[in-house]
Amino acid sequence: MLRLIIILLFNLLFIPLFCQEQPTPVADTVSGASYLIKTATFDGQTYPYIELNEVTVYARMPRKVRFDYRRHARMVYNIRKVYPYALLVRDELGRVNRLLETMPAEKDQRNFLQQYEKDIFREYEDDMRKLTFTQGKILLKLIDRETQNTSYDLIRQYRGKFSAAFWQGIARIFGANLKANYDPTGEDYLIEQIIIEIEAGRL
Repeated sequence: MLRLIIILLFNLLFIPLFCQEQPTPVADTVSGASYLIKTATFDGQTYPYIELNEVTVYARMPRKVRFDYRRHARMVYNIRKVYPYALLVRDELGRVNRLLETMPAEKDQRNFLQQYEKDIFREYEDDMRKLTFTQGKILLKLIDRETQNTSYDLIRQYRGKFSAAFWQGIARIFGANLKANYDPTGEDYLIEQIIIEIEAGRL
């Protein structure tokens, strides 16, 4: 009886091991995704060559600037909305100045500016009316950033002191300031960092 039990155990435990298919040798590779690494040769020696994305290191935020995620996300949205208009103002300002240089007569310049103002209003008035108050204030700041002139200075230069004073008065009624300067290291620190990210294509 004991001999029969031993034979059964032998059949159950050891014979299946001999009947199993032998495992196929597996190459010593990492499972999952694989990467082809470029190489570069320096001084006759070959090294792995990996391109890294650009990393921007910012200075510490000014003490009076506080970071809030929701406010930052909203600011990104607003800046992306108005930044193209600030670039448009910069480009158009350069174009207008070049055209004015070809008009020696002051009367011709004045007529040109009046017609240009009408054309601009007709093309962009609807877009400007759709901007929120906050977006309008940011746009004023960005115009100063791109042209190195406040909106007040631009109006005074092209439309005269009276027009500049008039529009400054209207702006002050609504809590805005056409004379506001752009301060990338102080009050407008966050705006500057967002624009850097937009220009780098990361936002």
